[in-house]
Amino acid sequence: MKVQPFTELRHVRSIKRLLVDSPRDKLLFVMGVNSGLRVQDLLALHVAAVRGLKLGDRISIQEKKTGKPNVLIANKEILAALEEYFAIAQPEDRHYLFKSRKTANSPLTTLSVTKKVKSWAAAINLKGNFGAHTLRKTWTYHQRREFGVSWEVLAKRLNHSSPSVTRRYLGIQDEEVEQVLMNAL
Repeated sequence: MKVQPFTELRHVRSIKRLLVDSPRDKLLFVMGVNSGLRVQDLLALHVAAVRGLKLGDRISIQEKKTGKPNVLIANKEILAALEEYFAIAQPEDRHYLFKSRKTANSPLTTLSVTKKVKSWAAAINLKGNFGAHTLRKTWTYHQRREFGVSWEVLAKRLNHSSPSVTRRYLGIQDEEVEQVLMNAL
């Protein structure tokens, strides 16, 4: 089943407000919609990897799905969410950043993140297909729509195997294609 992104920035802001009393979940959401990484790669992070990050610092990761190298770069939203989380949670460096409350020193599962994303969407009255991958798709959607990042650059960031995967992933609709046909030279 294909999931969709949060296409409205107001929905992203609403979810951040919704999670104000849950710093771990807010951090997960913020990192998801600000990094373009798969949830499984975020869930693999340990506290030690992100403690003390400064603006623009990089964390090298190896993607679980592809085995390819990738990077997480600390932007202002991620840093603010980390600061809030560390002020309240005070986690140990050896723990997973998104530690499960049910299992000793294990991270959340992708399934539990899917349930969380669905509940966040429902809490702000959004209808649609949402899940863990919604976070990555939200980042991609807004990079293209709000910031004009080309699909080629997004394909590189997402480590997709072919341009067709990225184009399908972006969900470009016929209406958008037809709209450019109205551009006159």
